[in-house]
Amino acid sequence: MKAMVFCGALTLVILATGGAEAKGCIKGAIVGGAVGHYAGHHGTAGALVGCAYGHHEAKKRELERERNPSGPK
Repeated sequence: MKAMVFCGALTLVILATGGAEAKGCIKGAIVGGAVGHYAGHHGTAGALVGCAYGHHEAKKRELERERNPSGPK
């Protein structure tokens, strides 16, 4: 029950603070949640970490595209 309340509160915070720019978060959360679930029933923690990592990687790719608009050679 605590996990459901925590996830609901986290969702409200994300939506209230501009969740529209959470690129990479959904894919990371799905993968992290699955890995966390199978690695000791820590799906919620895995989803949170996966979301943060996915967002970080998406931001990194976006910055790389801005620096090199012609694409990789």
